Amino acid sequence: MIRSALMNVMTAAALKAGRGLKRDFGEVENLQVSVKGPGDFVSAADRKSEKTLFEELAKARPGYGFVMEESGIVEGTDKSHTWYIDPLDGTTNFLHGLPIFAISIGLAREGQIVAGLVYNPATDDMYVAEKGQGAYLNNRRLRVAARRDFADALVGCGIPHLGKKDHDRFQREFATVMARASNLRRLGAVALDLCFVAQGAYDGFWERHLKSWDMAAGILIIREAGGFVTDADGGTDIFGTGSICAGNEAIHSQLLALIRPAR
Repeated sequence: MIRSALMNVMTAAALKAGRGLKRDFGEVENLQVSVKGPGDFVSAADRKSEKTLFEELAKARPGYGFVMEESGIVEGTDKSHTWYIDPLDGTTNFLHGLPIFAISIGLAREGQIVAGLVYNPATDDMYVAEKGQGAYLNNRRLRVAARRDFADALVGCGIPHLGKKDHDRFQREFATVMARASNLRRLGAVALDLCFVAQGAYDGFWERHLKSWDMAAGILIIREAGGFVTDADGGTDIFGTGSICAGNEAIHSQLLALIRPAR
């Protein structure tokens, strides 16, 4: 596990927010839920988690900016550092009582992600990475899977939900990948999906129509576990395109070759 001062700050904030999510998850039927958009729900638990994360991180690192799912952009006096916060990735899972959700915290310095943390309060699994320091699940060092044959690969994906565009494109991508991979998975929490690539549970993953806070922590965790990450067309502007493709070197390149033509 990484024991730096920065990671201690991030861990403490995640654990504090996670305690609230864990309590609310135990009473999920009593949550007050408002509709944010088709198929995209925001809960009181989501907002409480974000408030806790913002307060704890702002107190520990005054002046850093924030990009948050619910509250948007908060400019900081320190223009070189920005937190990317998803207080509850997998909200729909959470509201349906599925223990597949997470807090995601990424820190960018001069535009480069230098630290990432993904924490699932339901399982107490915490993924962390710092640039140049490796990636860890709890106390175990992570490495991406070594498989090179796509026919043996388990590949994760994200499905555009109700109200999102590109359903036809996804169906073409899905059909193409499904015909060549061992199997596919869709779990509904991209921050955890990316961590599953880092730990070798998934061999590859792709998804479109994401936000920076969905991906920031997971990008670094995969890279520090020896994986490859680009946007879903093979480019470097992952935040700009809102898409991602990840895996080890061999699976990443094969997955890209399958999904890029499916436009």
